[in-house]
Amino acid sequence: MRLSNIIKEKAILLNIQSRKKDEALAEMVKHLKKQKLINHEKEIIEKLLQRESLGSTALGEGMAIPHCKAKGIKNPVLLVGVAKNGVDFEAPDGQPVQVFFLLITSPEDPSLNLQILALIAQLVKKSPGLKSQLLAAEDAREVLEIIRAQEEKA
Repeated sequence: MRLSNIIKEKAILLNIQSRKKDEALAEMVKHLKKQKLINHEKEIIEKLLQRESLGSTALGEGMAIPHCKAKGIKNPVLLVGVAKNGVDFEAPDGQPVQVFFLLITSPEDPSLNLQILALIAQLVKKSPGLKSQLLAAEDAREVLEIIRAQEEKA
């Protein structure tokens, strides 16, 4: 399984404007709703905020993996979001988050959720230049190409 096969071009959001955690999550979920990738916008925002209340999903070094499980999700939805100005996401290193991998999966398949989270963590760990490359990407296609290239290196 590869992240580049899960991420759809229309699930890439290159210009996140929000500066606060809850607003950034809502902005990303609204984008998914607008692209018709999800239906239950309010429920998903609530589930993401519930997950964040257990502890920030920020990894440090400007990256975060907000995630939740939601009914009505048949195939995993993975949004890649870029916030050039950074979002205060309560990261362990205190740095603002600039790159998000927002994952929504079905509650019926918890192992798939864990597999995809592990793939994201591996990609982030093995690709030291990933964040700067994604910040420099000019369009969604370029974001996908960067992720595909990093996966092939791994």
